[in-house]
Amino acid sequence: MAAPQGQGGISDPGLITLVNKLQDVFTTVGVQNPIDLPQIVVVGSQSSGKSSVLENIVGRDFLPRGTGIVTRRPLVLQLINREAAKTNGVETEIAAGNDKEANADEWGEFLHIPGQKFFDFHKIREEIVKETEAKTGKNAGISPAPINLRIYSPNVLTLTLVDLPGLTKVPVGDQPRDIERQIKEMVLKQISKPNAIILAVTPANSDLANSDGLKLAREVDPEGQRTIGVLTKVDLMDEGTDVVDILAGRIIPLRLGYVPVVNRGQRDIDNKKAITAALDNEKNFFDNHKAYRNKSTYCGTPYLARKLNLILMMHIKQTLPDIKARISASLQKYSTELAGLGASLLGNSGNIILNIITEFCNDWRSVLEGHNGELSSIELSGGARISFVFHELYSNGVKAVDPFENVKDQDIRTISFNSSGSSPSLFVGTAAFEILTKQQIKRLEEPSLRCCALVYDELVRILTQLLAKPLFRRYPQLKEKFHLVVVAFFKKVMDPTNKLVKDLVAMESCYINTGHPDFINGHRAMAIVNERHTSAKPVQVDPKTGKALPAGTPARSSSPTPEMLGSDQQGGFFGSFFASKNKKRNAAMDAPPPVLKASGTLSEKEQMEVEIIKLLINSYYNIVKKTLIDMVPKAIMLNLVQFTKDEMQRELLENMYKSDTLDELLKESDYTVRRRKECQQMVESLTRASEIVSQVQ
Repeated sequence: MAAPQGQGGISDPGLITLVNKLQDVFTTVGVQNPIDLPQIVVVGSQSSGKSSVLENIVGRDFLPRGTGIVTRRPLVLQLINREAAKTNGVETEIAAGNDKEANADEWGEFLHIPGQKFFDFHKIREEIVKETEAKTGKNAGISPAPINLRIYSPNVLTLTLVDLPGLTKVPVGDQPRDIERQIKEMVLKQISKPNAIILAVTPANSDLANSDGLKLAREVDPEGQRTIGVLTKVDLMDEGTDVVDILAGRIIPLRLGYVPVVNRGQRDIDNKKAITAALDNEKNFFDNHKAYRNKSTYCGTPYLARKLNLILMMHIKQTLPDIKARISASLQKYSTELAGLGASLLGNSGNIILNIITEFCNDWRSVLEGHNGELSSIELSGGARISFVFHELYSNGVKAVDPFENVKDQDIRTISFNSSGSSPSLFVGTAAFEILTKQQIKRLEEPSLRCCALVYDELVRILTQLLAKPLFRRYPQLKEKFHLVVVAFFKKVMDPTNKLVKDLVAMESCYINTGHPDFINGHRAMAIVNERHTSAKPVQVDPKTGKALPAGTPARSSSPTPEMLGSDQQGGFFGSFFASKNKKRNAAMDAPPPVLKASGTLSEKEQMEVEIIKLLINSYYNIVKKTLIDMVPKAIMLNLVQFTKDEMQRELLENMYKSDTLDELLKESDYTVRRRKECQQMVESLTRASEIVSQVQ
C-alpha cells in the first residue's frame, strides 16, 4: 500500500509517544485525567467529512459509517509510526486468512482489550461499534467516555487525534431532543482546554462563515491561535470558484492556516474504492488544478499529516515544562488528600474508639484554652469567642439596662406614699427604695440567662468544628454518635448552670446591702439633692435696697393671699382629684373611687424625695451590675465550660464505649471508601506519569 504521508515527514515519535503513554496511564485506571495534555481535537458537522479525513490520514477504511450520529463517543486515535518489519509465517498466515488487504506490519489495538491485535481493520470498525453500544446502547445517545485506539503502521506519522461526534442541529429519528446541546457541551469541554489544538473541518462548497466547527472554535479561541482549518470537498466546488482567498487568510484568518483536501465521495465509499487510489486522485487534482497547481505542495492529506505532526510535536515541546509542574502539583495534592483519608483502621475496635475519644478530649481542652496549633490570625475562635461573650456582649448588655426605663417619677411617688401607710412619711421611705431596687435587679436575670445560652452555642460551634475533621468524615455513624452524646451532655449541664445564674440574681434581689462601701447612704443622697435644689433657686433681692436677701428670707411681695392658700391646699398628692369648681360637691365628701392614682404636680418636698430614691436606686443598681458582670461568667465557667473540660472523657466513655456498637460506629462512609480508591488510583497514575516525564530532558 502506498503511503506518501510517510515519506519525508518531520517526526519526533518520542515526544508524541510520551503524551500517548500519559493518556494511557490515566485511561487504564479509569480516572479522569487531571492534566491538560496536548492533543489535536477534530470538530465539524456531520456532513463535513471528518471521518474521511481521518481515514485518509491513516490510509485505512476503519471508521463506522451510516446515517445520523455515527461517532457517539470520543475516539482517541493514536497513530504510531513503525518501520516495516519482516513478518513471520504465522503473522502472514493470520493476515491472509482475515483479509486480502491485511498487512502484518500494521495493526490496531484497543486500550480496553490489552494485548489483542486487530490486523483486520474491518474488525476494528466492528469493535468501535460494539464498544460504543456498550456505553450508549443502540439508540442515538452519546457518551463522553472515550474509546482509545492505537494504530501501528509504517505508513503513518506518529500523531494523536481525538475524533468527536459531528455537530447537529435537528434531532432525527430516536435521537434525544437535546442532542445539539449534548454534543456542543462535549465538544466545548474538549476544545476549551488550553493545550488542545483544534482541527476544524469545513466543507469548501459551503459558506465558511456558516462553519459549525469554526464557530465553536472561535468561542474558545477567538484569535485563532490554536485552530487549524481543513477544507474538504474542494473538488465539489462550483466551476470557477476556489479556496485561494481562504488559504491566504483573507476570509477568516487562522495562525495555523488552512489545508485543502479531497476525500472519497459516498459513491466511492459504496464502491469500496481503495484509499490509496483516493490519495492518488487527490494528488492529481491539486497538481492539475489551475488555482492550486502552484501551491500543490501545501495541499492534500499527506501535507496535512506532516503539518499536524509538526504542530503537535512543537506544541508538546512548549508545554512539557508546564505538564511536569502540573503532574508534580497534582501528585502532591492527591497524596495529601489520601493521607487525610487515611488507611482503613485495623485492630481492636475498642482500642480505636478509646484513642479517638482521648484525642477528641485533648482537642476540646486545647481549643477552649487557646493552645491548639491552628490559631487563626483572621478571626476569633474557641475560648476567645467565649471571652468575647463574657466581656463584650454580656458586660455591655448588663450596663445598658436602665433601671428607670419603665419606672416613672409618678410610680416612685405612688410607691413612696403606699410604703408610708396611713401616716405621711417624715423621711424618705426605705421600703420604697428596696421594693423598686428588687424589681429592677430581677430584670438582670434575662441577660444573664442569655449569656448562658450564648456560651452554650459557642460550645456547640466548637463541637461542630472538631467533628468536621477528616477522621469523623470517614465514620459518619461515629460522628453522629459523638454529636448526640456531647450535645446531650451540654443540655444536662445547662440546667445547674442556669440555676446557679438565677440564684446569683436572686441573691442580689433577696438582700439589699445598704452597708456596701460603694453605696451612697441616705444622708449623702439627701445632701446631694439639697445641694442641687439650693443651687437651682434664684437669688432673692430686696426691692428697696437692691441687695441680696439672706437665704430663707421670704420676699416682701410674696405674702400669701387667699387664692394662693387655696391653691396650696388643693395641690397635694390627691389635689387634682378633689379639685373642683363646685364647692358644694366638695362639701358633700363623696366616697373615693375604686382605683386611686397619683396625679397632679409634685410638690418641692415630693420632688426631692423622688430624686433621693432614684439616686439611691441608681447607686445600688450599679453595684449589682458590677457584681453580676463579675460573677455570672465565673458561674458559667465553673458549671459549664470547666465542667465539660473535666468530665467530657468520662461522659463519652460512659455512653460510647459499649462492645455491641463499636464495630457499627467504625463503619466507613461510602464516600470515604470510594474517594480513597479514587485517590489511590490517581496517585498511582500520577506517580507513573511522573516517571514517564522525568525520562525526557
